[in-house]
Amino acid sequence: MADQFKIRFTGQLADDILVGEIRGSLLKLGFKDSQIDSMLAGRPATIKRQLDLDQAELYQRRLRQAGLLVDIEPDDLRGDHSPGGGPRGDHSPAEAPTLAPAPAPALGAARFEAAEPAEARRHDQPTLKRLEPVEFTGTGGEYFGIWIVNIFLIILTLGFYAPWAKVRTNQYFYGHTQIDGATFQYLADPWVIFRGRLVAIVALLVWMVISEMSLYGSLVLLALFVPALPWIVIRSLKFEAVNSAYRNIRFDFKGSYGGACMVILLWPLVTLLTLLLAAPFSLYKSQAFMVNNSYFGTMPFRLKATARDYYGFFLRIIAVAIGFSVLSVVIGKLVHPVLAGVVGAIGYLALFGYFMAGLTNLVMNATVLGMHGFQSSLGKRRIVWIYLTNSLLVLLTLGFYTPWAKVRMATYRASCTAVSVHGDLNSFIAGESQQTSAMGQEIGEAFDVGVSLI
Repeated sequence: MADQFKIRFTGQLADDILVGEIRGSLLKLGFKDSQIDSMLAGRPATIKRQLDLDQAELYQRRLRQAGLLVDIEPDDLRGDHSPGGGPRGDHSPAEAPTLAPAPAPALGAARFEAAEPAEARRHDQPTLKRLEPVEFTGTGGEYFGIWIVNIFLIILTLGFYAPWAKVRTNQYFYGHTQIDGATFQYLADPWVIFRGRLVAIVALLVWMVISEMSLYGSLVLLALFVPALPWIVIRSLKFEAVNSAYRNIRFDFKGSYGGACMVILLWPLVTLLTLLLAAPFSLYKSQAFMVNNSYFGTMPFRLKATARDYYGFFLRIIAVAIGFSVLSVVIGKLVHPVLAGVVGAIGYLALFGYFMAGLTNLVMNATVLGMHGFQSSLGKRRIVWIYLTNSLLVLLTLGFYTPWAKVRMATYRASCTAVSVHGDLNSFIAGESQQTSAMGQEIGEAFDVGVSLI
């Protein structure tokens, strides 16, 4: 029997522990974020070597409690070394941490010392990275058939067909958006949307009737609605998430009521009290809440941007606004007031394009999913041109250009977006599929009332 043993992570996670809890437990044990991302992505790794059997069993128990499934294997250092003296074939490309044994096994959690072995860094193969473009394959002619039928049925049913129209529209756009040859899915039940919107319409009618009868009654209902708004929003966001899927793996949203209250009520109030000085911070908190509480299966998204990034973005917008304002005033006084209006309109379009494209690029480029990232390269002038020409063509055609306008924008957005894949995407998808099948997802409490956070 071998005198020395090693702890080998198999790439499998415990089915009874959420990924978010696993991450927190591993952080407490001393693992680095990069090491945790590697293991959550399913990359096997040798965690610790040269242990006696008692130490190895202690490691196995502690890591199982944290959510990692590890094996105890014989550690024959002589058989594991290559002629050059380094380890051969045992270390995975992941950043495998070296773990120090617990000083007091019976008391509290073990203390871990995470550090990648120098030998592994020398002999590991680099993890492959590649960009997978997002593609949109729909056409305006195809979507026109869906759009015109939706319009006709909504008019015929006095608006009651709207939930079915929404599902048909989303199914078309999701089904024609693909990454790595696989398309997205929209799985919502129109009846659930109908019931949610019906409740919202009834509540609005009740409030309007009571407002006509009693001002105090309307104020009481409004006071009851304000604390309910965060709950309504997070349930609506969860509905959209859990009814969206990629390769049969659903997305999810797990924002808390307290977090929603901060984003919807507190930070906007702070923005007003600071005369908009806190607007960039409020927007940052809102989008961090959205991204950091979103999941693909059991894997959480993370926003790596900071409040400083948002302030820098807003300062650039302010600089553009001031520049166009000064230019407009100067031209109005020196040339002609009409030209000042033209410059002002161009400035407005420039700000609109800068905000829409710049904000999307900021958020997408700072979002990660495990070890995978995203890239967005929307052009500011191109966005303005598409919005402007789409609006003019919709107006000139009395609305009949709308399907082509939507498809045109979706095609452009997709062409400027890509997924930065780190390692094997198929293995990542397979791992998430296994995790979500074991964990399941809570869908029953989610509903749609057409509300979005931002």
